[in-house]
Amino acid sequence: MSITISNLTKTYGTQKAIDNISFDACNNEIVGFLGPNGAGKSTTMKIVTGYLQSDSGNVMVNGIDVNAHPIETKKQIGYLPEGNPLYYEMYVREYLSFIARVHQIKNIKKRIEEVIDITGLRNESNKKTGQLSKGYKQRVGLAAALIHNPDVLILDEPTSGLDPNQIIEIREVIKELGKNKTVLFSSHILQEVESICDRIIIINKGNIVADDTLVNLQAANKNLNTVVVQFGEKINIDLLLALNDVQSVEEISGQYFIQTTDAEKIKKQLLEFSLQNNLDILSLQSKSKSLEEVFRNVTN
Repeated sequence: MSITISNLTKTYGTQKAIDNISFDACNNEIVGFLGPNGAGKSTTMKIVTGYLQSDSGNVMVNGIDVNAHPIETKKQIGYLPEGNPLYYEMYVREYLSFIARVHQIKNIKKRIEEVIDITGLRNESNKKTGQLSKGYKQRVGLAAALIHNPDVLILDEPTSGLDPNQIIEIREVIKELGKNKTVLFSSHILQEVESICDRIIIINKGNIVADDTLVNLQAANKNLNTVVVQFGEKINIDLLLALNDVQSVEEISGQYFIQTTDAEKIKKQLLEFSLQNNLDILSLQSKSKSLEEVFRNVTN
């Protein structure tokens, strides 16, 4: 149960979506695949699943070449695309039965009931898919990806648009599936990646810029710390950049995120800065390095 990607390149016109990337995902491993919008995540996933052809390089799924044997590799893969296309006029069991027949599954009724239980669809299973909430539509898409019991799962934004309770439920499903399958999934919800993944791969502008466990990524980026300050008034970022030992400043929703090598020194300077400029500090804190800071460091 593995994915091996070697020297993969894909170009759209004059733009390289992915540029000679290589990585693998092994048995019983949940790998988070992260990157900014347009970084190449979905393109990579579509090539792995055989929905797109690469310009060069190759992908092996369970030792089978995706280009040479596309049908065989599709049997090994369960794919939940970001758009999660469903037939809204079909009932849940009707849709899953359709997908099961495509995969030529034996004992279809039994398998449908199994994936309904795995994905928590039991209470909504008598409805048409078009009548379901976004969360339950995602569960139907996940059930369809699981119907043929694949060794490898490719999940593109599986928690997109879900409420906090639904996110937690889908998270637990993915964690349980990862005990027996290889899972590669992308998400913009970095807390989900932190809580689920054994390993994190970050892609930026078509290139792999990080590939390691979260602990190792945090250690590699520990030279920078984050101080978050919020003032009662809006201020010029250039004034904060002028402070000693400031590497960068970013304003998000009225808060200023300051990257620095010395958090305590910056906090003292901020207090002095507020007194000198007659500013009110509403909040001031330093934060341990999270996946969000690591992500920002390696993609900026």
